[in-house]
Amino acid sequence: MDGLFVAAGLVVLLVGTEAFFTLLSVLNLRHEERTVEREQEWIREELGVDDPDELVEYHRLKTGLSLLRSWVGLGALLLVLFSGLFGDVVTALTATVDATLVQGVVFVAGAVLAVRVFGVPFDLVDTFVVEELFGFNNQSPKLWLRDFLLQTVVSLVLVVPLAAAVLWVVERVPLWPAAAWALLVGVSVAMLVLKPRVIDPLFYEFTPVDEGSLREAVDEVFERAGFTCDQVYEMDASRRSAHSNAYFVGFGRTKRVVLFDTLVAGMDEAEIQSVLAHELAHWKKAHIWKFIGLFAARFGIVFAVLGYLVGADWLYAPFAVPQAPYVGLTLALLWVAPVNRLTSPVNNVLSLRFERQADAYAVEVMDGESMAGALTALAADNLATLFPHPWYETFHYDHPPIPERVRYVRQLDDEGDASDVDAPATG
Repeated sequence: MDGLFVAAGLVVLLVGTEAFFTLLSVLNLRHEERTVEREQEWIREELGVDDPDELVEYHRLKTGLSLLRSWVGLGALLLVLFSGLFGDVVTALTATVDATLVQGVVFVAGAVLAVRVFGVPFDLVDTFVVEELFGFNNQSPKLWLRDFLLQTVVSLVLVVPLAAAVLWVVERVPLWPAAAWALLVGVSVAMLVLKPRVIDPLFYEFTPVDEGSLREAVDEVFERAGFTCDQVYEMDASRRSAHSNAYFVGFGRTKRVVLFDTLVAGMDEAEIQSVLAHELAHWKKAHIWKFIGLFAARFGIVFAVLGYLVGADWLYAPFAVPQAPYVGLTLALLWVAPVNRLTSPVNNVLSLRFERQADAYAVEVMDGESMAGALTALAADNLATLFPHPWYETFHYDHPPIPERVRYVRQLDDEGDASDVDAPATG
């Protein structure tokens, strides 16, 4: 292919994809503004939010900052590619270091640092302006800086060795896409254990919940679900944010339940039990392993495409760079990443099904009203988007919107009689 034609195609793909998702965001904001205006009474009564317009304003600022970051990032990427800077960096590495593997490691480390530094102003505005304005931020500048530096080190420690392993496979293994795919899947599974046990404790303190009414409530849920887990922790999330959540990670003897201290403070025990029952359902029904299977299948396709692209001469033509493995993978990912974003509904469809199953299980283990209370508390505490535009929801939502979930669990509690349900429609 002609280099100019390839360059034009890449620009159209990158800019077109970003424009499409920007359009979805704009449609979503307008849809939310209209629906929040119509459903103000429900928001006040169910969520206890005195000023429903605060929801819209929060999402407007978060969306605007996200779009600004995306477009500035895309502009910087295109500038690096087509100003010749990308080619100059590759040329300098080639002239300085003989081994392409070492060149690739240096290139990846530099890319990680560049991305981290690029995000600094946007993260600062998000944390100390937007989150601060709505009462969510609890971080001091000193803690933010500590987290930033530590996250950068962790990113380098995780990404650089993995990149080195992938590049080694590309250089040495004939069927490298299959080998690289197996490596990535293996690392992803290992991270289910390593992240909560090794990485997260670098940032948060985890206090075992060994006794008291909270532990009794947790054990009661486990008993009802026929489940065992000795490791239950409360995490000091409030040091950084007022947002609340809970999660359940690991497998086998590495299983652990983690409750944000903000969630413990903001919900009663029945609501906490419902949240736990929902999380337990993902393991009882093997959702985690099914997601790993879907992840493996999708990335199997991705690596097959990467295998073709890295060996294609036309991929390198617009940039006058050597066909080194790290160069080829970088350029190939620029083509694959937008396609991966555009196919996100494939993941979301399965996730939505699993989330409804987990909500149903929570109702079975506890009751619909407790689960509804937990959902509305989470929505209020986090100023969650309640009424997404259907198109935006298709591409971004892996959980059903809160009003839909509230309606669903109450319908289950009322044996399917939707006529008694007062939650609004999300369309």
